Amino acid sequence: MNKQISWNGLAKIQQELQFSGSIHVRKSGKAIMSESFGYANRSEKIINEPHTRFSIASGSKIFTSIAICKLVEEGKISFDTKIINCLDIDFPYFDKEITIHHLLTHISGVPDYFDEDEMDDFEVLWETLPMYRVRCAKDFLPMFQNGKMQAKVGSPFSYNNSGYIILGLIIEQISGMDFTDYIEKNIFQTIGMTDSGYFSMDKLPESVSIGYIENPDHTYKANIYSLPAKGGPDGGAYVTATDMGIFWEALMNGKLLSEEITRILLTPQVNVVDDIFYGYGGYMESNEQGVVKYIQMGYDPGVNYRSVHYPNQDLTIIVCSNKEEGAYEILKEVESLTVNK
Repeated sequence: MNKQISWNGLAKIQQELQFSGSIHVRKSGKAIMSESFGYANRSEKIINEPHTRFSIASGSKIFTSIAICKLVEEGKISFDTKIINCLDIDFPYFDKEITIHHLLTHISGVPDYFDEDEMDDFEVLWETLPMYRVRCAKDFLPMFQNGKMQAKVGSPFSYNNSGYIILGLIIEQISGMDFTDYIEKNIFQTIGMTDSGYFSMDKLPESVSIGYIENPDHTYKANIYSLPAKGGPDGGAYVTATDMGIFWEALMNGKLLSEEITRILLTPQVNVVDDIFYGYGGYMESNEQGVVKYIQMGYDPGVNYRSVHYPNQDLTIIVCSNKEEGAYEILKEVESLTVNK
Protein backbone atom coordinates (compact mmCIF):
# COMPACT_ATOMS: atom_id res chain seq x y z
CA MET A 1 0.00 0.00 0.00
CA ASN A 2 1.25 3.49 -0.81
CA LYS A 3 1.95 5.08 2.59
CA GLN A 4 1.64 8.56 1.11
CA ILE A 5 -2.07 8.02 0.57
CA SER A 6 -4.49 8.13 3.49
CA TRP A 7 -7.21 5.56 3.02
CA ASN A 8 -9.17 6.69 6.09
CA GLY A 9 -12.00 8.16 4.02
CA LEU A 10 -12.31 4.91 2.09
CA ALA A 11 -12.54 2.88 5.29
CA LYS A 12 -15.33 5.17 6.52
CA ILE A 13 -17.36 4.75 3.31
CA GLN A 14 -16.79 1.00 3.38
CA GLN A 15 -18.27 0.87 6.86
CA GLU A 16 -21.20 3.10 5.96
CA LEU A 17 -22.06 1.02 2.90
CA GLN A 18 -21.17 -2.30 4.49
CA PHE A 19 -19.34 -2.86 1.23
CA SER A 20 -18.60 -6.49 0.45
CA GLY A 21 -15.96 -7.20 -2.16
CA SER A 22 -12.41 -6.49 -3.33
CA ILE A 23 -10.57 -3.33 -4.35
CA HIS A 24 -7.39 -3.29 -6.42
CA VAL A 25 -5.50 -0.13 -7.38
CA ARG A 26 -2.56 -0.29 -9.75
CA LYS A 27 -0.28 2.50 -10.92
CA SER A 28 2.67 2.27 -13.31
CA GLY A 29 2.77 -1.50 -13.07
CA LYS A 30 2.67 -1.67 -9.27
CA ALA A 31 -0.21 -2.45 -6.91
CA ILE A 32 -0.71 0.41 -4.47
CA MET A 33 -3.76 -1.11 -2.82
CA SER A 34 -5.33 -4.55 -2.69
CA GLU A 35 -7.98 -4.97 0.00
CA SER A 36 -11.09 -7.07 0.58
CA PHE A 37 -14.12 -6.70 2.83
CA GLY A 38 -17.23 -8.63 3.83
CA TYR A 39 -18.15 -12.25 3.24
CA ALA A 40 -17.77 -14.43 0.16
CA ASN A 41 -20.16 -16.85 1.89
CA ARG A 42 -22.35 -15.24 4.54
CA SER A 43 -23.75 -18.41 6.12
CA GLU A 44 -20.31 -19.98 6.52
CA LYS A 45 -18.69 -16.62 7.38
CA ILE A 46 -15.98 -17.12 4.75
CA ILE A 47 -14.41 -13.72 4.18
CA ASN A 48 -13.59 -12.08 0.86
CA GLU A 49 -9.87 -12.02 0.15
CA PRO A 50 -7.70 -10.61 -2.68
CA HIS A 51 -7.74 -14.04 -4.38
CA THR A 52 -11.55 -14.33 -4.16
CA ARG A 53 -13.24 -14.60 -7.55
CA PHE A 54 -16.24 -12.40 -8.34
CA SER A 55 -18.73 -12.44 -11.17
CA ILE A 56 -18.46 -9.12 -13.04
CA ALA A 57 -21.63 -9.34 -15.18
CA SER A 58 -21.36 -7.06 -18.24
CA GLY A 59 -17.87 -6.03 -17.18
CA SER A 60 -16.73 -9.05 -19.18
CA LYS A 61 -18.13 -7.79 -22.49
CA ILE A 62 -14.65 -6.43 -23.23
CA PHE A 63 -13.37 -10.02 -23.45
CA THR A 64 -15.87 -10.67 -26.25
CA SER A 65 -14.73 -7.49 -27.99
CA ILE A 66 -11.08 -8.52 -27.78
CA ALA A 67 -11.90 -11.96 -29.18
CA ILE A 68 -13.58 -10.32 -32.17
CA CYS A 69 -10.55 -8.06 -32.59
CA LYS A 70 -8.28 -11.11 -32.62
CA LEU A 71 -10.30 -12.60 -35.48
CA VAL A 72 -10.11 -9.28 -37.33
CA GLU A 73 -6.35 -9.22 -36.77
CA GLU A 74 -6.14 -12.71 -38.27
CA GLY A 75 -8.02 -11.52 -41.34
CA LYS A 76 -10.97 -13.87 -40.79
CA ILE A 77 -13.54 -11.06 -40.48
CA SER A 78 -13.61 -7.26 -40.51
CA PHE A 79 -15.57 -4.78 -38.45
CA ASP A 80 -17.70 -4.19 -41.55
CA THR A 81 -18.54 -7.87 -42.03
CA LYS A 82 -22.30 -8.44 -42.07
CA ILE A 83 -23.64 -11.09 -39.73
CA ILE A 84 -25.42 -12.83 -42.61
CA ASN A 85 -21.97 -13.44 -44.12
CA CYS A 86 -20.27 -14.88 -41.03
CA LEU A 87 -22.97 -16.73 -39.08
CA ASP A 88 -25.07 -19.70 -40.18
CA ILE A 89 -28.02 -18.91 -37.92
CA ASP A 90 -31.30 -17.54 -39.24
CA PHE A 91 -32.71 -14.36 -37.75
CA PRO A 92 -35.87 -13.97 -39.85
CA TYR A 93 -36.70 -10.37 -38.92
CA PHE A 94 -33.20 -8.90 -38.62
CA ASP A 95 -31.94 -6.28 -41.06
CA LYS A 96 -29.48 -7.79 -43.55
CA GLU A 97 -27.19 -4.76 -43.20
CA ILE A 98 -26.22 -5.40 -39.56
CA THR A 99 -22.43 -5.56 -39.21
CA ILE A 100 -20.03 -6.51 -36.46
CA HIS A 101 -19.40 -2.79 -35.91
CA HIS A 102 -23.11 -2.28 -35.19
CA LEU A 103 -23.15 -5.13 -32.67
CA LEU A 104 -20.00 -4.00 -30.86
CA THR A 105 -21.26 -0.45 -30.42
CA HIS A 106 -24.88 -1.20 -29.45
CA ILE A 107 -26.38 0.44 -32.55
CA SER A 108 -27.57 -2.71 -34.34
CA GLY A 109 -31.25 -2.30 -33.43
CA VAL A 110 -31.68 -6.02 -32.72
CA PRO A 111 -34.21 -6.96 -30.01
CA ASP A 112 -32.56 -7.11 -26.60
CA TYR A 113 -33.49 -10.15 -24.54
CA PHE A 114 -33.19 -7.94 -21.45
CA ASP A 115 -34.21 -4.39 -22.26
CA GLU A 116 -32.99 -2.38 -19.29
CA ASP A 117 -35.24 0.54 -20.24
CA GLU A 118 -38.32 -1.67 -19.98
CA MET A 119 -37.38 -4.27 -17.34
CA ASP A 120 -35.89 -4.00 -13.88
CA ASP A 121 -36.26 -7.57 -12.60
CA PHE A 122 -33.76 -9.96 -14.16
CA GLU A 123 -35.50 -12.93 -12.54
CA VAL A 124 -38.56 -12.47 -14.79
CA LEU A 125 -36.49 -13.73 -17.73
CA TRP A 126 -36.37 -17.24 -16.33
CA GLU A 127 -40.10 -17.75 -15.91
CA THR A 128 -40.35 -19.25 -19.40
CA LEU A 129 -36.74 -20.37 -19.92
CA PRO A 130 -35.26 -21.88 -16.73
CA MET A 131 -31.85 -20.42 -15.91
CA TYR A 132 -30.36 -23.87 -15.41
CA ARG A 133 -30.80 -24.52 -19.13
CA VAL A 134 -28.78 -21.46 -20.15
CA ARG A 135 -25.15 -22.56 -20.28
CA CYS A 136 -23.83 -21.41 -23.67
CA ALA A 137 -24.44 -18.69 -26.26
CA LYS A 138 -26.99 -20.58 -28.36
CA ASP A 139 -29.13 -21.20 -25.26
CA PHE A 140 -30.06 -17.49 -25.31
CA LEU A 141 -31.48 -17.63 -28.86
CA PRO A 142 -35.09 -18.52 -27.92
CA MET A 143 -35.33 -15.18 -26.12
CA PHE A 144 -34.64 -12.99 -29.17
CA GLN A 145 -33.94 -14.96 -32.38
CA ASN A 146 -37.45 -14.55 -33.79
CA GLY A 147 -38.02 -11.05 -32.47
CA LYS A 148 -38.50 -8.01 -34.67
CA MET A 149 -35.99 -5.18 -34.83
CA GLN A 150 -36.46 -2.72 -31.96
CA ALA A 151 -34.74 0.11 -33.86
CA LYS A 152 -33.19 0.82 -37.24
CA VAL A 153 -29.61 -0.21 -37.91
CA GLY A 154 -27.30 2.67 -37.00
CA SER A 155 -29.80 4.29 -34.64
CA PRO A 156 -28.40 6.12 -31.60
CA PHE A 157 -26.69 4.10 -28.88
CA SER A 158 -28.98 1.73 -26.99
CA TYR A 159 -27.33 -0.79 -24.68
CA ASN A 160 -27.99 -4.27 -26.01
CA ASN A 161 -27.09 -7.68 -24.56
CA SER A 162 -28.38 -9.72 -27.50
CA GLY A 163 -25.82 -8.12 -29.81
CA TYR A 164 -23.03 -9.59 -27.70
CA ILE A 165 -24.64 -13.03 -27.72
CA ILE A 166 -24.51 -12.83 -31.53
CA LEU A 167 -20.85 -11.78 -31.37
CA GLY A 168 -20.14 -14.83 -29.22
CA LEU A 169 -21.84 -17.09 -31.76
CA ILE A 170 -19.68 -15.54 -34.49
CA ILE A 171 -16.56 -16.23 -32.43
CA GLU A 172 -17.62 -19.85 -32.02
CA GLN A 173 -18.36 -20.39 -35.71
CA ILE A 174 -15.16 -18.80 -36.98
CA SER A 175 -12.79 -20.20 -34.36
CA GLY A 176 -14.38 -23.63 -34.08
CA MET A 177 -14.15 -23.34 -30.29
CA ASP A 178 -16.70 -22.94 -27.54
CA PHE A 179 -16.88 -19.26 -26.61
CA THR A 180 -15.76 -19.63 -23.00
CA ASP A 181 -12.91 -21.98 -23.99
CA TYR A 182 -11.73 -19.41 -26.54
CA ILE A 183 -11.66 -16.59 -23.99
CA GLU A 184 -9.96 -18.67 -21.34
CA LYS A 185 -7.26 -19.88 -23.74
CA ASN A 186 -6.63 -16.72 -25.77
CA ILE A 187 -7.02 -14.10 -23.07
CA PHE A 188 -6.91 -15.42 -19.50
CA GLN A 189 -4.19 -18.04 -19.98
CA THR A 190 -2.23 -15.89 -22.41
CA ILE A 191 -1.66 -13.02 -19.98
CA GLY A 192 -1.66 -14.86 -16.66
CA MET A 193 -5.18 -14.26 -15.37
CA THR A 194 -4.76 -17.56 -13.55
CA ASP A 195 -7.75 -17.26 -11.23
CA SER A 196 -10.30 -16.15 -13.83
CA GLY A 197 -12.77 -18.21 -15.85
CA TYR A 198 -16.36 -18.91 -16.82
CA PHE A 199 -17.77 -21.19 -14.13
CA SER A 200 -21.12 -22.96 -13.89
CA MET A 201 -23.02 -21.84 -10.80
CA ASP A 202 -23.72 -25.47 -9.89
CA LYS A 203 -20.03 -26.42 -10.26
CA LEU A 204 -18.13 -23.52 -8.74
CA PRO A 205 -14.45 -23.98 -7.88
CA GLU A 206 -12.82 -22.81 -4.67
CA SER A 207 -12.50 -19.15 -3.66
CA VAL A 208 -15.64 -17.93 -5.43
CA SER A 209 -17.93 -15.36 -3.84
CA ILE A 210 -21.66 -15.97 -3.72
CA GLY A 211 -23.73 -13.05 -5.00
CA TYR A 212 -26.25 -11.73 -2.49
CA ILE A 213 -29.57 -9.96 -3.03
CA GLU A 214 -30.97 -7.90 -0.17
CA ASN A 215 -34.58 -8.63 0.75
CA PRO A 216 -37.02 -5.90 1.90
CA ASP A 217 -36.51 -7.02 5.52
CA HIS A 218 -32.72 -6.57 5.09
CA THR A 219 -31.97 -10.28 5.10
CA TYR A 220 -30.11 -11.72 2.12
CA LYS A 221 -30.65 -14.46 -0.42
CA ALA A 222 -28.15 -15.97 -2.87
CA ASN A 223 -28.54 -15.12 -6.57
CA ILE A 224 -28.41 -18.74 -7.78
CA TYR A 225 -31.94 -18.55 -9.24
CA SER A 226 -31.46 -15.12 -10.78
CA LEU A 227 -28.73 -15.65 -13.40
CA PRO A 228 -27.88 -18.06 -16.21
CA ALA A 229 -26.19 -21.24 -15.00
CA LYS A 230 -23.03 -20.15 -16.80
CA GLY A 231 -21.86 -16.79 -18.12
CA GLY A 232 -21.24 -16.12 -21.78
CA PRO A 233 -20.56 -13.46 -24.42
CA ASP A 234 -22.66 -10.73 -22.80
CA GLY A 235 -21.34 -11.21 -19.28
CA GLY A 236 -20.76 -13.48 -16.32
CA ALA A 237 -17.03 -14.19 -16.20
CA TYR A 238 -15.51 -14.70 -12.76
CA VAL A 239 -12.32 -12.76 -12.01
CA THR A 240 -10.25 -11.54 -9.11
CA ALA A 241 -9.71 -7.81 -8.79
CA THR A 242 -5.98 -8.46 -9.11
CA ASP A 243 -6.48 -10.37 -12.37
CA MET A 244 -8.33 -7.38 -13.81
CA GLY A 245 -5.33 -5.23 -12.95
CA ILE A 246 -3.19 -7.70 -14.88
CA PHE A 247 -5.70 -7.54 -17.75
CA TRP A 248 -5.54 -3.76 -18.13
CA GLU A 249 -1.76 -3.72 -17.97
CA ALA A 250 -1.51 -6.46 -20.61
CA LEU A 251 -4.02 -4.76 -22.90
CA MET A 252 -2.32 -1.38 -22.75
CA ASN A 253 1.14 -2.93 -23.25
CA GLY A 254 0.17 -4.77 -26.44
CA LYS A 255 0.18 -8.30 -25.03
CA LEU A 256 -3.30 -9.12 -26.33
CA LEU A 257 -3.58 -7.31 -29.66
CA SER A 258 -1.36 -5.50 -32.15
CA GLU A 259 -0.75 -1.80 -31.63
CA GLU A 260 -3.11 -0.88 -34.49
CA ILE A 261 -5.98 -3.13 -33.40
CA THR A 262 -5.53 -2.01 -29.77
CA ARG A 263 -5.84 1.58 -30.93
CA ILE A 264 -9.07 0.75 -32.78
CA LEU A 265 -10.46 -1.13 -29.76
CA LEU A 266 -9.86 1.89 -27.53
CA THR A 267 -11.08 4.60 -29.92
CA PRO A 268 -14.45 6.33 -29.28
CA GLN A 269 -17.04 5.17 -31.82
CA VAL A 270 -20.49 6.45 -30.82
CA ASN A 271 -21.62 9.15 -28.44
CA VAL A 272 -23.66 8.00 -25.46
CA VAL A 273 -24.24 11.27 -23.61
CA ASP A 274 -22.22 14.47 -23.23
CA ASP A 275 -18.52 13.49 -22.97
CA ILE A 276 -19.20 9.75 -22.58
CA PHE A 277 -18.60 7.58 -25.65
CA TYR A 278 -18.70 3.89 -26.46
CA GLY A 279 -15.97 2.12 -28.39
CA TYR A 280 -15.35 -1.50 -29.26
CA GLY A 281 -13.82 -1.86 -25.79
CA GLY A 282 -16.63 -0.25 -23.82
CA TYR A 283 -17.41 3.13 -22.30
CA MET A 284 -14.90 5.97 -22.17
CA GLU A 285 -14.78 9.61 -21.16
CA SER A 286 -13.21 11.78 -23.84
CA ASN A 287 -12.43 15.44 -24.48
CA GLU A 288 -10.56 17.50 -27.09
CA GLN A 289 -7.23 16.06 -25.93
CA GLY A 290 -8.40 12.45 -26.22
CA VAL A 291 -9.62 9.72 -23.89
CA VAL A 292 -9.47 10.69 -20.21
CA LYS A 293 -10.48 7.31 -18.84
CA TYR A 294 -11.88 3.94 -19.89
CA ILE A 295 -14.89 2.77 -17.91
CA GLN A 296 -16.14 -0.76 -17.26
CA MET A 297 -19.24 -1.65 -15.29
CA GLY A 298 -21.39 -4.66 -14.58
CA TYR A 299 -24.66 -5.11 -12.75
CA ASP A 300 -26.60 -8.31 -12.09
CA PRO A 301 -28.65 -9.48 -9.12
CA GLY A 302 -26.02 -9.89 -6.40
CA VAL A 303 -23.25 -8.49 -8.62
CA ASN A 304 -21.77 -4.98 -8.74
CA TYR A 305 -18.57 -4.19 -10.65
CA ARG A 306 -16.78 -0.99 -11.61
CA SER A 307 -13.39 -0.42 -13.16
CA VAL A 308 -11.59 2.56 -14.67
CA HIS A 309 -8.26 2.99 -16.41
CA TYR A 310 -6.63 6.41 -16.82
CA PRO A 311 -4.22 5.98 -19.76
CA ASN A 312 -2.27 9.21 -19.23
CA GLN A 313 -1.62 8.35 -15.59
CA ASP A 314 -1.25 4.58 -16.05
CA LEU A 315 -3.72 4.23 -13.20
CA THR A 316 -6.24 1.40 -12.88
CA ILE A 317 -8.93 1.01 -10.23
CA ILE A 318 -10.99 -2.17 -9.92
CA VAL A 319 -13.91 -2.71 -7.54
CA CYS A 320 -15.69 -6.08 -7.42
CA SER A 321 -18.65 -6.67 -5.13
CA ASN A 322 -20.90 -9.63 -4.36
CA LYS A 323 -23.73 -7.32 -3.33
CA GLU A 324 -25.84 -5.15 -5.62
CA GLU A 325 -24.67 -1.77 -4.33
CA GLY A 326 -21.52 0.02 -3.30
CA ALA A 327 -18.97 -0.45 -6.07
CA TYR A 328 -19.58 2.98 -7.63
CA GLU A 329 -19.30 4.85 -4.33
CA ILE A 330 -16.08 3.00 -3.46
CA LEU A 331 -14.69 3.72 -6.92
CA LYS A 332 -15.40 7.46 -6.64
CA GLU A 333 -13.66 7.65 -3.27
CA VAL A 334 -10.59 5.84 -4.59
CA GLU A 335 -10.55 8.17 -7.60
CA SER A 336 -10.57 11.18 -5.27
CA LEU A 337 -7.53 9.78 -3.47
CA THR A 338 -5.48 8.74 -6.49
CA VAL A 339 -6.36 10.62 -9.68
CA ASN A 340 -3.89 13.42 -10.45
CA LYS A 341 -2.08 12.70 -7.19
